[in-house]
Amino acid sequence: MSDQLQRFIFDDYQIRGEIARAHNSFNEIIEKHDYSAEVANLVGELLIATSLITATLKFAGKITVQLQGDGPLKTAVINANQNLEVRGTATVTGDTSGLSFKQLVGKGHLMITISPEEGERYQGIVALEKDSLSTCLEDYFIKSEQLATRIILHASVEDSAQAAGLLLQTLPAVNENHEQDFQHVSALASTVKEEELYTLENDELLYRLYHQEKVTLFTAQSISFKCSCSKERCLTSLASITAKEILEMLNEQGSIDMHCEYCASNYHFEKDDLQILLHDQQGIQH
Repeated sequence: MSDQLQRFIFDDYQIRGEIARAHNSFNEIIEKHDYSAEVANLVGELLIATSLITATLKFAGKITVQLQGDGPLKTAVINANQNLEVRGTATVTGDTSGLSFKQLVGKGHLMITISPEEGERYQGIVALEKDSLSTCLEDYFIKSEQLATRIILHASVEDSAQAAGLLLQTLPAVNENHEQDFQHVSALASTVKEEELYTLENDELLYRLYHQEKVTLFTAQSISFKCSCSKERCLTSLASITAKEILEMLNEQGSIDMHCEYCASNYHFEKDDLQILLHDQQGIQH
């Protein structure tokens, strides 16, 4: 089953929704990292959550959803763009086996950073006060955007990497029955089984949940893993330091090695590889 996100809307209610499934992208994010099942599953939930949130953007740009805490899981981050090209990583210290969400992150914050290609960057922050990532995100939408939101997230590496989720959200235009309508569709969403989210086609899933409602599904959008690291980006990063500092690193280490925390790619640079930087910066070549 392909990685995809599909939007839908209730014809008779002022409520929108999305379904996301990203088994392959989840596997690509975690396969080169030695995460415990607990950390991997949380990264998978964060991947789905970011995909669902990215789909709400109405412009070209990037979004970063990040957890920062004082527990064994210090950070977990997923980056995505408007094309739902995603990547992610986590930083862990200590044993995380058997830990709950609250035990993994401890006290900390959820940060959502939106960086449009045109316009100002925006960052929203909410404390990690709830017992799951989904309820922390629901808390974020209430506090930052005053939008009632229901989010269901599932991820598992038990047999194979699987990650899927569902989002329901109110639209600004409401009627007097709106709150009751949202409670109704949210209660039905809560009956969805993890395996159903992983395996059912979206039209079948929505029929099982809402066969008495009128629901319109829109065209699906692909989700794919893509890391933006490259040799050229590494050189651009090295260009931010002086030629003297580059030479000092080369003299101490013999070469310069750079590692991507997202995809675990390694980039190796000998002095000959860096001549353009050494030449461009103050003409130093020795």
